[in-house]
Amino acid sequence: MRFSLGLRQNRFLAATLLGASVFASAGVVSALPASADVSAPAPGSESGSTSGSEVALLKGSTKASYFWDDSSGRAGDTGLPASGKPMQKGMIASPSWPLMTEGYVVYKGKKAKFFVGDRGPGVPSSSGVMIDLDAKSFADLTGGTFNADTLGVDGNGGMGHIKVDYVITKWGNGPGKKNYPVPFSAGAWGRIDHNPATPPTVVDK
Repeated sequence: MRFSLGLRQNRFLAATLLGASVFASAGVVSALPASADVSAPAPGSESGSTSGSEVALLKGSTKASYFWDDSSGRAGDTGLPASGKPMQKGMIASPSWPLMTEGYVVYKGKKAKFFVGDRGPGVPSSSGVMIDLDAKSFADLTGGTFNADTLGVDGNGGMGHIKVDYVITKWGNGPGKKNYPVPFSAGAWGRIDHNPATPPTVVDK
């Protein structure tokens, strides 16, 4: 059981129930117009690529908190993230998406890529907080700075959670819901989903 630093709430560790997956990506933050869109694959195209551009498999919005689980216990964590990978920029926790799922969030025109490397938030996910961003990405998005001593975010006006738009570009293998996130208490993180969400389509204006 660990803390989600953004809301100071306990999160649940599911590492003992989930096998580690192969690390797929690291997170970066860059400017992106808030209105940017990503189209679904064209008929007959290979899933996951359209002329080198990212493909949207799922889009939505949710509240996001933040965490930094370095196994030191300083932020209330009790061990490594559920994927078995060390805490790093670009790692998020999800209560239901498969581990190693990839995508990005957008907040006020800034884009942060992510991969799912941990489970959570726990209790907060029942109140609509469906993403735990890593503290460094959260700091970049909100104009704050990561505090390596407290593992928190300083200088962003005390923001602990923000509303973000998210885009999934690749589903991870293994247990987890390949669709809109559901609370940790639903147990979707422990079940294989054979029916992923239909990718969104772009409507001509």
